[in-house]
Amino acid sequence: MFEQHIRNDSPGHRSSLSLRESSGWSLIEMMTVLAITLTLASITTVVSLQPVLKQQRINTSYNDILTTLRHVHDQAAADMRVYVVSFATPGTVTVTQNTLAGPLLLTTTLPADVTFHLEAGLPNSPTVAPTTPDGFGSAGFAMDFNQGIGAGGGTTIYFQPDGTATDINGNLNNGVVYFGRPGDLYSSRAITLWGTTGRLRGWRLYPNGAQNVWRQQ
Repeated sequence: MFEQHIRNDSPGHRSSLSLRESSGWSLIEMMTVLAITLTLASITTVVSLQPVLKQQRINTSYNDILTTLRHVHDQAAADMRVYVVSFATPGTVTVTQNTLAGPLLLTTTLPADVTFHLEAGLPNSPTVAPTTPDGFGSAGFAMDFNQGIGAGGGTTIYFQPDGTATDINGNLNNGVVYFGRPGDLYSSRAITLWGTTGRLRGWRLYPNGAQNVWRQQ
């Protein structure tokens, strides 16, 4: 028993024990480094995805608004009813039946970082290139319907059963709505409406040398 105790307390035994302890601390250190590495990788991935996610929210907003308007236009003709689309800042589109105060049928809300607004640098002439989308208005209002009816700036469209779009008084309603991410000029999008047919067209802003131009999407 005494000899066994001596052997267990020998320098070789202590070295073996120290090696095992050293190996244990190395594993903990490795796990710590791995955790830090994974955390940094996650942060890097999130940061790198931010521009992609922002672009996706703009594209989704554009598609949602355009799809809503086209659906309401087609449904008015199919149901032989008047459907009313109203735009409100910062980013809400509502659809009601017959009148603005009629039964609420649909509400579309844009993401928090996408709003109806105008950015400095947008083309603002309806006649001199680069022009406003379809030459509607002078980029004075984010919602600029009722073109040719007073000062423009209308926020409401009445889609009629015959396929036309009018204002509340039955006048043909041409116009444009602008939206994008505040502070990001080239996130700007626009959708135009032709009252005679209810035709809708989508637009995106692009740099073109020293100017910015709208191009149809």
